[in-house]
Amino acid sequence: MRAFVFPGQGAQTIGMGQDLAASYPAAKAVFEEVDDALGQDLSGLIWNGDIETLTLTANAQPALMAMSLAALRALEMEGLALETASFVAGHSLGEYSALAAAGAMTITDTALLLRIRGTAMQEAVPVGVGAMAAILGLDFAAVIAVAEAAAQGEVCQAANDNDPGQVVVSGHKAAVERALDLAKEAGAKRAVLLPVSAPFHCALMQPAAERMAQALAEVEISTPSLPVVANVRASAFSDSELIRSLLVEQVTGAVRWRESVSYLAAEGVNEIWEVGAGKALSGMIRRIDRAIACQAISSPEDIAKLQDAAGA
Repeated sequence: MRAFVFPGQGAQTIGMGQDLAASYPAAKAVFEEVDDALGQDLSGLIWNGDIETLTLTANAQPALMAMSLAALRALEMEGLALETASFVAGHSLGEYSALAAAGAMTITDTALLLRIRGTAMQEAVPVGVGAMAAILGLDFAAVIAVAEAAAQGEVCQAANDNDPGQVVVSGHKAAVERALDLAKEAGAKRAVLLPVSAPFHCALMQPAAERMAQALAEVEISTPSLPVVANVRASAFSDSELIRSLLVEQVTGAVRWRESVSYLAAEGVNEIWEVGAGKALSGMIRRIDRAIACQAISSPEDIAKLQDAAGA
C-alpha cells in the first residue's frame, strides 16, 4: 500500500522543478497557474532568483506547493497517478499540497492561501521576538517537559515531532534559548537554534490562525479523493467541512509527523513517495519505520527510475 507525501518549508532550492517544466507540459502549467494566481513571476524567482528571496515565507510556501504539484502532474503524465496511492499527507505547508493533490482545493486557491499564510505567519511576531530550535536525541515527551520548564511565563512549545530523535521547539526567543540549555542538561545530543524568520506552530501564531480562518472561510473546499492525514491529529480524514478547522488549528498546533507516519504504517502503508523538493521527509520516515520503502521524486530522472523499477 502506498502513500504520497509532500514536503514543507526548508526544502526550497533555486532551480527546483525547472527540469520538470522543460520535460512535462503539465508540470509547466502548474508553475504558470501559480504565477497567474499570485500575479507574480514566482517561477522566475524559483529558477533564476536568489535563495534569500525565495526563502521568505510568503514566497517559499506557494513555491514548494507548486514544485510538489508539478512533480505530481509529471508522474501522472507517465501513468503513475495519485490513484495508485491510498493516503496523502504533508509536513506543515505540505498538507496544503496534499489537499490540492487530492482535489480538495484548486491550485489557484491553494497558492493564494499559502501566500496569505506565509505573510500572516511572518507578520504575527516581530522579527527577533520569536525563535525555533531543533533538539536531537530526546523523545517527544522529554522535549515537552523541557519546553514547559523553559517557558517561565512565556511561550515555549514542542512544535514539530519529526522523528524519534528530532523535535523542534518554538516560542519566545528567550524561552527557546532556555530550552536549549535544559535539553542539553536532559541528555540531548544536540540543541541548536534554527535559521527561521518566525516561531511557527506555537501560540504566538494565533494572529495568523485568525487570518487563515477568514481566508479559508472564503474558499470552496471539496471532498478529497483520498484520505488526508492531518498534521494536528496524526490520523486520516476525508470530510471537507473538517479541512478548514484543521488547517486553522495547524497554524498554532504541533506537526505530529512521527505519529502520522506510524499511523500510515499501522494502516498498512509500506511504500511512501515523497513528491516535491528535497529528501527530508524520506530521511525522517526511514528513522521512524525502516520497514517503509521511500522514494523521493523531484526530477525527470527520479520518474525514469520509478518506471524502470515498475518494468523490472
